[in-house]
Amino acid sequence: MNLFIGINSIVFFTLGIFTTVEFLFTKGTPMSDWLTMNLSAPPFLPDLLEKFWTPFTYMFSHRALLHFVFNMLGLYWFGRIFEDFLNARQFTFNYIAGGLSGALFFILACNVFPVFRDNIVFLPPVIGASASVMAIIVATATLLPDYSLRLLLFGDVRLKYLALVYVLIDLVSIAGTNAGGAIAHLGGALLGFIYIKQLQAGNDWSKIFDRKKKLKVIRNSQTRSKPVSSPPDEEIIDQILDKISRSGYDSLTKQEKEQLFKASNKE
Repeated sequence: MNLFIGINSIVFFTLGIFTTVEFLFTKGTPMSDWLTMNLSAPPFLPDLLEKFWTPFTYMFSHRALLHFVFNMLGLYWFGRIFEDFLNARQFTFNYIAGGLSGALFFILACNVFPVFRDNIVFLPPVIGASASVMAIIVATATLLPDYSLRLLLFGDVRLKYLALVYVLIDLVSIAGTNAGGAIAHLGGALLGFIYIKQLQAGNDWSKIFDRKKKLKVIRNSQTRSKPVSSPPDEEIIDQILDKISRSGYDSLTKQEKEQLFKASNKE
């Protein structure tokens, strides 16, 4: 989580400082705008073929301050919960796959629906980490639907209701001024939901990031075998997660917290 917040911050402030310096000396920002266009994912397929890297770079790039701040806050709040119960590899997969899914939804929608297709050459590209953040939000809510966050003015709100509100806002925003962004958010949300459902079914897609370890042969007949502590099985973890959903994380015993920690850090 911290790595992705760091990358987004470096790109945002580097681009922002470059834009400010360029504006002060040239009274304009042509180079900054060119850099932004080469980090953003365009919907027009000929442009996309020339900028094939942009479905990846767009999810780390921001130009607007509030856009950056709200995305990083959402990534931090929900990322902390996500990494309390799952591991960093799974977070990395969700972030990247959610961003790619958002770009795919955006590009497909702009090339399929007449309202976008007829003016696709003039449509703005998509930029920002929102689709990746939505993937983390919906994944966390799918994993822990009854986990509660205390919000100012609203009190304790369950994650499943927060995620539902985010999705509904994006649905109604398709007819607004940021239709492309809303569609990308929904693509990220769908990826986060499907990933957790697959994980609960025993299919961890994040294992594509696993590195195969080389086997070492130890020629020593006198080597004594040491007991290996195996991680808790899935049934025990499911019971612990159910307990958290009912009573919260603080209701766990010390042993249950240790079992959850071992399970979240196993590779």
